[in-house]
Amino acid sequence: MAGQPIYILADGSQVTRGRDAQSNNIMAGKAVANAVRTTLGPKGMDKMLVDSMGDVVITNDGATILKEMDIEHPTAKMIVEVAKTQDDEVGDGTTTAAVLAGEFLSKAEELLKKGVHPTIIATGYRQASKKAVEIVKSISIDISRDDTEALKKVAKTAITGKGAESHKEMLAELTVEAVSLIGEETDDGYVADVSDIKIEKQAGESVGESKLVKGLVLDKARTHPNMPEKVEDAKILVLSIPVEFKKTEMDAEIKISSPDQMQMFLDQEEKMVKQMTDKILNSGANVVFCQKGIDDLAQYYLEKAGVYAAKRLKKSDLDRICEATGATNIQDIDEITADDLGSAELVEERDIKGNKMTYVTGCREKKAVSIILHGGTQHVVDSLQHAVDDALHVVAVALEDGKVVAGGGSPEVELSMRLGEYASSLSGREQLAVAKFAEAFEVIPETLAENSGYDPINKLVELRSKHEEGNKRMGLNVYTGEIVDMWENDVIEPLRAKTQAINAGTEAAVMVLRIDDVVAASPHSNQAAPEMPDMDMDM
Repeated sequence: MAGQPIYILADGSQVTRGRDAQSNNIMAGKAVANAVRTTLGPKGMDKMLVDSMGDVVITNDGATILKEMDIEHPTAKMIVEVAKTQDDEVGDGTTTAAVLAGEFLSKAEELLKKGVHPTIIATGYRQASKKAVEIVKSISIDISRDDTEALKKVAKTAITGKGAESHKEMLAELTVEAVSLIGEETDDGYVADVSDIKIEKQAGESVGESKLVKGLVLDKARTHPNMPEKVEDAKILVLSIPVEFKKTEMDAEIKISSPDQMQMFLDQEEKMVKQMTDKILNSGANVVFCQKGIDDLAQYYLEKAGVYAAKRLKKSDLDRICEATGATNIQDIDEITADDLGSAELVEERDIKGNKMTYVTGCREKKAVSIILHGGTQHVVDSLQHAVDDALHVVAVALEDGKVVAGGGSPEVELSMRLGEYASSLSGREQLAVAKFAEAFEVIPETLAENSGYDPINKLVELRSKHEEGNKRMGLNVYTGEIVDMWENDVIEPLRAKTQAINAGTEAAVMVLRIDDVVAASPHSNQAAPEMPDMDMDM
């Protein structure tokens, strides 16, 4: 069988190997990084993303852009995952993480062209990453949980550049207060879970009308206008089942031969609905929140009993109500007891610019917090939500860790210089990888300068000069072009934003570098694809 070709891959599979595979993968990673690079910083540009349905998203949030983009290349998706992880872990710095990952790959490509083996680069990168985290921790600043001014600065830094600068002071106060309300000490330390904060958007009025509510705000009105608008000392029943006549699940034929029989049939339906509402009323509930529908007749009985009811609520809202009020989500109406009811001081309907909403305040669980965002148009409100969401996450992270760093490119310049010094102390080829890793950090201050209309080389030289003098917090003021102390200029970011970006970017770059073969299956497994070279194996 000598010389007989043996096919080990399906017909139509595409194989890219060696330098070609590495080059293609690096190119894809750099393309993703370049796609979001122009959005970095307060002066970064926005992207307009239009989906197949014609829906428009306008944002400069890196994670949102990459999530909305239709990306096919598997390596490009890995860089998207870096931004997504950054968004999940920290909430801000997604663009920084993606840009750093792309730059790590770009610098690695320079070494590959010089003949440095990918394994050597990967080892050097991991070594450099560990050292970088140590360095950035050494230049971090401790803040206390009572330091609301520092937390507001962290929030304002996250909000800046997202279309809400004119109201960032007010929004920062909202976010810090909201996170402070939901934070708690646990056995694992201080925890602030921002998923406990509900954001409700309302187009209309100005951004300045946005407010925080200590309780839950539901985008639902009473089911019947004659129901009470306000219920004090609310006993809340939460239902996942409909309050209406249960239709049979199979086709049935009913023969009615007289008007009396017809009336009896209707009376029976009414009786069944009446029994359901009686069970609700007997539990002592005076407020009912239902995930499904509520029959008109049931609404009538509830209204007569002075019960406030809302229907067609989202499951996520029902879960929040249960958590905030201590209610049990009822699956069977026959199982209702008084112990299943939640409690709140007040449930009322309010009119917000013609849109009726339900407020649940004075909840048993103090962590129930809502933020109502207003804006001139729906696009403004959507953009505002991204800004507030980022601010909530970074304030929570700063509270949990108690450590922050100055922004404006100052940590990256310090990292670049200190890692460069560290590289010169190493022997072996890993030194080259660490030196290139150090150079990669310069992309952040360069991009900030470029996006603000300044010469990136000049600003980088100025920054390095200031840092060599020992000024570790000096960064670029994107509004004046001056090199200033970022801490004194209130540009502060949580430490985790930097450490997460370094770790995630490094891991993604190393993973891409270690790939030397890409075997792609045929586009249609049962159909022939373009021919690729045979893989011969001599037996």
